[in-house]
Amino acid sequence: MPFHHQFLIAQMLKAVVMLGGNQDFLRFKGFNFSGLKGQTKSSRKGLHFCSSRVTLVISSRNNDFIDYLLYHLFKMPKVNVGNLLLQPERVERENLPDIGSYEKFICLSPILLTEPGLFDESATRFVAPDSDEFSDKLYELAMQHIEELAVFTAERLKEFSKFQIVPDHEYLEKLAARNKKFSRVYPTFDQDVKFEVRGYTFPFYFYAPPEVKEIVFMDGLGALPHKGFGMIDLANEDPTARVSPYAVPGLTTDEPNAADYI
Repeated sequence: MPFHHQFLIAQMLKAVVMLGGNQDFLRFKGFNFSGLKGQTKSSRKGLHFCSSRVTLVISSRNNDFIDYLLYHLFKMPKVNVGNLLLQPERVERENLPDIGSYEKFICLSPILLTEPGLFDESATRFVAPDSDEFSDKLYELAMQHIEELAVFTAERLKEFSKFQIVPDHEYLEKLAARNKKFSRVYPTFDQDVKFEVRGYTFPFYFYAPPEVKEIVFMDGLGALPHKGFGMIDLANEDPTARVSPYAVPGLTTDEPNAADYI
């Protein structure tokens, strides 16, 4: 598998959505997802998965979309993600704590500052994580998304001006000392057209009103969350400690691909 395989997961999820045939979800963008998580080792060719099971985290505030996606995913006997042949096995739901009370977060997928465009190289330009520009770009994207949701009054939106992303400088210094990168250029696709985008992956402190943190946590931070960018998680937390089994509506345990989904 490539080190960054979000575009492969995006292609797989798109195929599952199209399989269901629901026109309302064909162009739906209100979701976010992580990379595949499992025991891996690195080589020049990419990632080698050593574990027999992998985990994919998918997030959306639209429960109907999640149930629709899971239902049709479990109807498929196998799915391909790159050279991996996977069989859907189990679904767990993450029971979230009070997100607004947390300040430190980590990246489950790279954060993008800019949406790519044809003949536009700005999406690959490096921006220092500790600069005002870095935080301001993420603030603009977050507010644009929140305004599109139309869940807050204009007066309440004015109160969301407090927004700051501060990188964990100690972590960045350790990476620099080991000659490792926190920023890379990644591929992504739209209508089968390939684009290149610069993504950032590092722990950071997030200062914003609780409502803003909660929306960003669920919907993704930065550009192209529906392409698998900008998924974040709580730092210094074990996500497996806050999950519970989830029964996909419409599936029964005697179906061949749903035997272990609860």
